Amino acid sequence: MATQLATHIVGFQLNGRPHAVTVAPLTTLRTALREELHLHATKAGCGQGGCGSCTVLLDNELVLSCLVPVTLVDGRSVTTLEGIGRPGRLHPLQEAFHDHFAAQCGYCTAGMIMAAKWLLDRNPNPTRAQIQTALAGNLCRCTGYLPIIEAIEDAARRMSKGERR
Repeated sequence: MATQLATHIVGFQLNGRPHAVTVAPLTTLRTALREELHLHATKAGCGQGGCGSCTVLLDNELVLSCLVPVTLVDGRSVTTLEGIGRPGRLHPLQEAFHDHFAAQCGYCTAGMIMAAKWLLDRNPNPTRAQIQTALAGNLCRCTGYLPIIEAIEDAARRMSKGERR
């Protein structure tokens, strides 16, 4: 006789809208986002919290979604890359990443943009060193980081001129 694992219903705000998922115990937030809610900007990278490709905001704090059991987000707020801009009206960070060619393969891009959003929400005029520190948990194998840092600096300038956050 096969044993059946108990499932949990987890309700939370996702990109400003209420959502609920039914998940098995220990399902990660990353897995729920990708497999249950079909939001694929949050990448499935290393699965160990070492690459940053799964970075999202949980109650406006930076987290690695591969390390967060989705049951811990019950009643909370999650923001992914899909929640900060939309086609035809990109977030200034998304526009700056495009304009500065800061995304080559794109695998790290969502995590980088979410880390940058977290930083700019707290510090609208960061130094280059502060940007580098904010990105420390996000790995990129393609760009060499300079276009990413320049894109974040440009987004900060755009946002200081009143472009939307």
